[in-house]
Amino acid sequence: MYQRYVAIGDSFTEGVGDELPDGQVRGWADLVALGLAHANAGAARVTGPEAHAGDGAEGGGSALSYANLAIRGKLLGPIVRDQLEPALALGPDLLSVCGGGNDIMRPRVEISYVVDLLGQVVDRALETGAHVIVLSGANPTAHLPMGGLMQRRGDRLADAARAAFTRPGVTLVDNWADQELRSIRYWSADKLHLNARGHTRVAGNVLAALGVPVPTEWATDADGPSAAAPADERVQGTVAYYRDYVLPWIGRRLTGRSSGDGRPPKRPGLEPVDLG
Repeated sequence: MYQRYVAIGDSFTEGVGDELPDGQVRGWADLVALGLAHANAGAARVTGPEAHAGDGAEGGGSALSYANLAIRGKLLGPIVRDQLEPALALGPDLLSVCGGGNDIMRPRVEISYVVDLLGQVVDRALETGAHVIVLSGANPTAHLPMGGLMQRRGDRLADAARAAFTRPGVTLVDNWADQELRSIRYWSADKLHLNARGHTRVAGNVLAALGVPVPTEWATDADGPSAAAPADERVQGTVAYYRDYVLPWIGRRLTGRSSGDGRPPKRPGLEPVDLG
């Protein structure tokens, strides 16, 4: 069982698109932490609290602490530079990384550069004894302007990741290849970020890849975390879509700004996962 899970990355890992009523974001990494915590608590009930002394299982604890250092809008270089060592300083036995999605949206990108950076994360984390989850993002290209270019770049990045990260100590979660996730019902109004339903599916993909049971209630829109997914079926191409999403994105690119500028990580330190 994992005891300390730390996630690094960009908006995908931060959870953008899965907004809660209080304005905070949740996302797949939070749900993975919850699934791991439930699995740990279940194992503690089976084996007895004496087998988990000091790990938080006794007294109904989750036996899992979780931190999320991801910040929206970040390229992979800053993710590695600013998030990796602080994440490893927390002593995780499980580290997840997803990045490169913002890189492939830039006018020029070297796929080999992105894969090399991911390799640095994997190598450094393995040195510390952590198990590493490398994720590809879900594929939004069917719903986006210039989707064909992103599709080609995303395919190349996904192919390179499949070749590079099939190795001991690494779990590759290939969301790019998940055809179900391409459906519009998994995407938020900006068509770039997953909605609650999409984040829930990614969390299920991660847990399944780790061999951890996926909560059965997640499979139904009526009962699981995906219940809050908006029923927004608009497609890109409307004036409102360009006004609300495309033009602000172009403006940030032209001025060298990021949506995450000045934004702190939402969960910078390890905290016990609440099972309540």
